[in-house]
Amino acid sequence: MTKCYSVRLESLISISDKAYLATGFDGSEDIIPKSQVYGQDWDITKSEAYWISAWILEKKSIQYSHKKWTMFTKPGKNIGRVEFSHHTPKKINKEVEHNKNLKR
Repeated sequence: MTKCYSVRLESLISISDKAYLATGFDGSEDIIPKSQVYGQDWDITKSEAYWISAWILEKKSIQYSHKKWTMFTKPGKNIGRVEFSHHTPKKINKEVEHNKNLKR
């Protein structure tokens, strides 16, 4: 599974078989691999937004927000937000009485 952010871009132009040139509204440009673009975010209506993997965005200079994200499987299927929670059990301080018959 891959975490992806919805990134609003001024343009996303194919420059080769394996890469896009992404241009942000602040004028920043960077090359994004096509394998890391999971499609267009159709919920955004005022501009074009694309689902781009989080790990590649951290390495690029394109401006993006952490607010809208989702998870994609390897074939590119959107499975939605997945929240992980961790359960820590309570410690019980109870003295254990050892059975003397069981000792060697």
